[in-house]
Amino acid sequence: MAPSETLTAERILEATEEVLRRHGPAKATVVDVARALGVSHGTVYRHFRTKAALREAVTKRWLDRTSEMLSGFVTEDRDPETRLRHWLAGLFEAKRKKAGGDPELFATYSVLTEEAGEAVGEHIAELIGQLTEIVRAGVDSGAFTIADPAVAARTVFQATGRFHDPSYVREWLKPGVEGEFGEMVDLLVRGLRT
Repeated sequence: MAPSETLTAERILEATEEVLRRHGPAKATVVDVARALGVSHGTVYRHFRTKAALREAVTKRWLDRTSEMLSGFVTEDRDPETRLRHWLAGLFEAKRKKAGGDPELFATYSVLTEEAGEAVGEHIAELIGQLTEIVRAGVDSGAFTIADPAVAARTVFQATGRFHDPSYVREWLKPGVEGEFGEMVDLLVRGLRT
């Protein structure tokens, strides 16, 4: 880090992600992050009081990237069914891209999400909240005929878990998985209509 460059929480999180990519979650330390930034570990601790807080923050940042990308589907100018299909496909594609594009970092975050229960819980609640908005719009327009959009959204999220839960990562690259995903989404949409 250049002497004139201000150390921010965001800069620390960027460096932490690089350290995690290089060393993995078991070996990465706050000292490694500080060294990468050219500062003392005490300086890092001024921004994040514990190693656990730093790891939780970097995990939240990683999860937020997906939430932010998906939020565009919630407000896109399309009918609710199309928005739902795009949102589910976007989630599946985002997870596949993270797993395939940077498998080491994906494996690292899979470990970190086990530790970051609060961040993961908030992330899942945000995703289900986005789905609820889409389903509610479908109910309001008459496209969906379910009684409780929040329950339906949670059920859709849980039903599609095979296509976004990291424990299924090996299945995401199997031949025919896109077809299976499409069949699942078709079934869920039919269920929302009746």
